[in-house]
Amino acid sequence: MTRLLVLGLTLLAIPSVTRAGQFNKVLSVGDPAPAWENLEGTDGQKHSLQDFKDHDVVVVVFTCNSCPVAEGYEDRILAFAQKHAGKGSKVGLVAINVNTVPADRLPKMKERADQKKFPFPYLYDPSQKIAKAYGAMYTPEFFVIGRDRKIAYMGAMDDKSPPADAKTSFLELAVDAALHGQRATVTETLGRGCRIRWNRSSDEE
Repeated sequence: MTRLLVLGLTLLAIPSVTRAGQFNKVLSVGDPAPAWENLEGTDGQKHSLQDFKDHDVVVVVFTCNSCPVAEGYEDRILAFAQKHAGKGSKVGLVAINVNTVPADRLPKMKERADQKKFPFPYLYDPSQKIAKAYGAMYTPEFFVIGRDRKIAYMGAMDDKSPPADAKTSFLELAVDAALHGQRATVTETLGRGCRIRWNRSSDEE
């Protein structure tokens, strides 16, 4: 009896370990969404997660200019934004780029945003800290944040690449579930696209 009591107390003393997602090495569904502050956008303004305080659901997509897969998804992201994240919508969408190669720096981002007429903020984080906080690895990679500001979905936008072959939009299903305060049937998938180009000094691959 004494040995069982000692064993029980020992187990209680062991700190609990937060389990990351199936594919994400950092976050799991239900974790608080990492916030960001003062990220410069292509509109010349500084942005934070708090900007979306009036939205019930926030979609964060890590993307870039130089990845052909990310480029291939731009029109689908635009269509999603126009359908679900327009003016007065309960859904907000923000794109974040953390690559620092010349084609992905802010001047080129501004050109792309103007060319495609992005109706959502396109933000730049050359420190790459926000992508690491989210455990993002690919461009594009999507995260749905619920009204409780916890992760409701993370991974790919849909079930196929190229986008034209997609049959199921995991993103739309997750957003719809979050708007209704429900858990999506699929909450995590493996991201697809180009690997984020980590800075050499902080490469964690």
